[in-house]
Parts: sequence; C-alpha cells; structure tokens
Amino acid sequence: MKTVDKPEWSKLRKHWEENKDLLLRDLFRQDPDRHARYSIDACGLHLDYSKNLIQDETLDLLEDLLDVVDFERCREAMFSGAKINNTEERAALHIALRSNGEDDLEVEGEKVQALIDVEKRKMKLFCEKVENGTFLGFTGKKIRNIVNIGIGGSDLGPYMVTEALKHYYDPKRPRAFYVSNVDGTNLQDVMENLNLEETLFVIASKSFTTQETMTNANAAKGDVLEHYNGNPEVIASHFVAISTNDTEVVNFGIASENIFRFWDWVGGRYSLWSSIGLSISLNLGYQVFEDLLAGAHSMDQHFLKQPVRQNMPIIMALLGIWYNNFYEWETHAILPYAQHLHKFPGFLQQLDMESNGKRVTSKGDEVSWHTGPIVWGEAGTNGQHAFFQLIHQGTKRISSDFIACLNPQHPYEGHHKKLLANCFAQSEALMNGRTIAKVERELQEEGYSPSEISRLAPHKVFEGNRPSNTILMKNLTPKTLGSLTALYEHKVFTQGIIWGINSFDQFGVELGKKLAKNILAELEAGQINYSHRDFVHDTSTSGLIQFCLDNSDE
Repeated sequence: MKTVDKPEWSKLRKHWEENKDLLLRDLFRQDPDRHARYSIDACGLHLDYSKNLIQDETLDLLEDLLDVVDFERCREAMFSGAKINNTEERAALHIALRSNGEDDLEVEGEKVQALIDVEKRKMKLFCEKVENGTFLGFTGKKIRNIVNIGIGGSDLGPYMVTEALKHYYDPKRPRAFYVSNVDGTNLQDVMENLNLEETLFVIASKSFTTQETMTNANAAKGDVLEHYNGNPEVIASHFVAISTNDTEVVNFGIASENIFRFWDWVGGRYSLWSSIGLSISLNLGYQVFEDLLAGAHSMDQHFLKQPVRQNMPIIMALLGIWYNNFYEWETHAILPYAQHLHKFPGFLQQLDMESNGKRVTSKGDEVSWHTGPIVWGEAGTNGQHAFFQLIHQGTKRISSDFIACLNPQHPYEGHHKKLLANCFAQSEALMNGRTIAKVERELQEEGYSPSEISRLAPHKVFEGNRPSNTILMKNLTPKTLGSLTALYEHKVFTQGIIWGINSFDQFGVELGKKLAKNILAELEAGQINYSHRDFVHDTSTSGLIQFCLDNSDE
C-alpha cells in the first residue's frame, strides 16, 4: 500500500482541512514561546522554523509518516552501504567520504575507508606539490591558475564551495576558474586572461566521455598544444583528471599518477566530498577541504542519532511535505543573505530537483502525488528588488528558507547590520503581512483624503501568512558550510523516502542527450537524415534544424 493510501496520510489530510485557514500572526499571539519551541541548534547552525503553518499536532501527524515508510530502516540502509539506488544497483555512500572511518564498510568486497584514504592522501600530496612548487608547468613556472572542467555535480559543488569560502583564499595558492557549459564562450571567457604556462586543467568526468566536459577539455588541450607548438609532452604538466576511465585519461596525455578516482557509490550531485573536491583543495588549501568534510560529518551524525523533534534535516523535510503535498505549493525559494553563498541556490537546484524530480516510485509505479518541488532563489538583498514582490503579494504561494551569517566577511562598517535587518524584516513581513485596517490607518495619518485612501489601500495590503525557515550561523566557515550542505542532502533523502522514490538516479537527463547526438550528426553533415530508422523528427524540430542549416554562418 502506498504512503498516500495509508490512514496516517488521511489523518494529515483531515488535519489540513480543519486548520488550513490558520494565521501565523495568531499562532504567535497565542504562544509567546513559539520561537523557543520551534527552533533547533546543531552543528554550528540555528534553525528557526517557528514561522511555519504548524502546531504540535501537525508535527505529530507528519512524524507518523516516518513510521509508515519505515524511515529508520531506510536511513540505516544508506549509512550501512546497502544498494538503496535500486535502479542502478548501487550504494549511496557519499556519507562515507566524510566519516572518521568508524564504520568498517565494504562495497563489492572492498573496504570503503581504505579506498577513500588512498585518494585523500593523494589529493593532499598533490596540493602540497602545487603549493610548494614541486609540481610545475612545462616551462618550470609555478601553477597560479586552476581551471576545473566538468558539468553537473563535477562543477556545481566545487564551484559553490570555492565561491562560498573565497575569504579563505590565500594568494600563494592558485586561483580557481570553472568551465561547464558547452557554449564555447564559457571556455573563451576563462582562457583569454590566463597565462597557459601557469595553468593547470582539472578534467572532472567519471566516464571521461561526457560530451560537454570532453568538448571543453579537448578545446583546452588544443589551446595548450598550440601555445607549445604542438609538443604532446606538455599535456602531462598542465592536465590532471578525476575519472574512473584510466585508459581514456592516459590516451588524452595525462600521466597515470595524476588520475584521481571516485566510485559508482558516489553520485554526481554528492561528489564534492570526493576527489571532485580537488579544485577546492588546490584553491583554498587541503585543510579547508578536511574541515568541510568534518562539518558535513557532524550533520551526518546529527541526522543519524537525534530524535525527530531535534533533527534539523527531518524537520525541514516534513515541512516540505506539508506544503508540497497538502497545501500543494509547487515552489520553494532559497534566499541566502550572504553574497558568497550566491551559488548555493543553483547547487540546491540540482541536489533537490535531480534527486526528487521523479514520476514513478522505486518499484516503477506511476505516482499520484507531488514529488520534488521547484527550487530557485537568489542572494539577498538583490532578490528583494527582483522577485519578492511576487512572494509577498502574488497569487503563487511559496515557502522560503532564509540563510544568514551573524558576522561579516568584510571590513565595511554598517553594511552587515543592514543586511541582517533586511533578512529578518522580510521573513517577518511574509509572516505578518499588513491588513487593510492598518493600511487605511497609516494613510489617514499621512494625510490622504478618504477617496485617495479608498483608491490606494487595496494595493498596499499584504496578506501575509507566507511561511519560512531561517537558518543562522555565527560565521561562514568550512565546517558550517559542510553542515549546511549535508543538512539539505539529508532533507532531500528523507523526502524521497516518504514519497517512495529513488533519490539517487537521474534518468531524466538521458533522453535529451541521446537526441542531441542524432541532431549533432545532422548539423555536422549539413542535412537532415530523413531515412534514419530509429528516429524521425517532428516538423518543429526539423524546421529548426533546417533554419539553422540555411542561416548559420558556420
């Protein structure tokens, strides 16, 4: 029986029907201690979830869903290395990458911690060689630039981290650049300001066949060869790889000792904790990478051991279920009031939507309930001057996470208090709104006539009752960033278990890739293949291809 067919789900539906008109401002008036009761402190983070449309009974009923899906067994299965990715018959052991080795796990007969330790030692040694000048460019110049070439998790994770922690950057280490888009302008914009003799390219591709990554890698290789007059020996001094395909990596020209590995039990969107984090270590120092892992590990242990009411990831997951499946709100906003976290919403888009954007259950049955939400966002205060109008007064209902640091990362006096004031004010405004009576009173006090008040008042009403979480940290450090990232990983996992879906595969990205190969062949040939037995384009796609062939300058 599916979760939505169980009595516990029906009880939640009934509870929602009876309480869907609750007002947050009334809940706070009735309970002065609401913030204290609905907040959690753990792993360097403070979660205030009091501004949500919940009562104790709501949480009781949501918690019952965990028993329905045997959540504790599922959580233990992930941490023990079971093949919870059932469609690909793989474990999902990203949590092992940041453990202290206390669990002697095995996958396919191999000791997991031993494999991880080998790669971590290799990463640390290589970072030291680059930093102290033992590893040099072909002409003996020190490496001052790192260009990470990857896509998806091989780009979004390390890029997010190096941006978030850029205040830890020391000029004695290489600068970090990222290339992911197969649009050549992405590569061009990075390459045009680099001294290639001081640049190291990190090619991040598990298969070493990913179209976008290898297109960019080969283009970069071509530029390097051209700079060195075609000498193939230069590649080993300017390229390293993170891959499992040793043969193709060596054929590319990369030295076998400069191949860093990760494994099938590390999904792409969870891979920043693995050797995919090499660009993080090279740019910020290996110790920063270790501290990042330590912060994530602390959240892993919190998630594994704490009871539901004191468990940050589980509480956030249950709140998401409440809005997604009962209120049927379709989107969730990530609003970091920290400029260095400007890549965090994009990172969470992949983590959440690629994990839980599923239309069938783990057993292959079509779902009849909402699964993953649409995740989006922007750093504050920029977002306030872009889309907050819709959040406050639009007809779409949106739940939000506000994220802020108590201390600044800059010397400018007065900026940070203004930033925090805006963060707290926005969540307060979303909760309380502004009633018509208050608007009319304010306009009257400002001297407006009755006719002007009647005309203007409706436009200034804020309905309020828009829920939000607020996550605070004292400082944005490697450890708190690790904790924050793992928090959302476990939230997504928990929701996937409740929805009965596999959060660790991503077949939805495959069809477009396959069709793109067919279309690419036609674009390169200069004509549409109307005789192909396996596919026939619709008239729109054929028309677009033909228009391109007729009008492109290439």
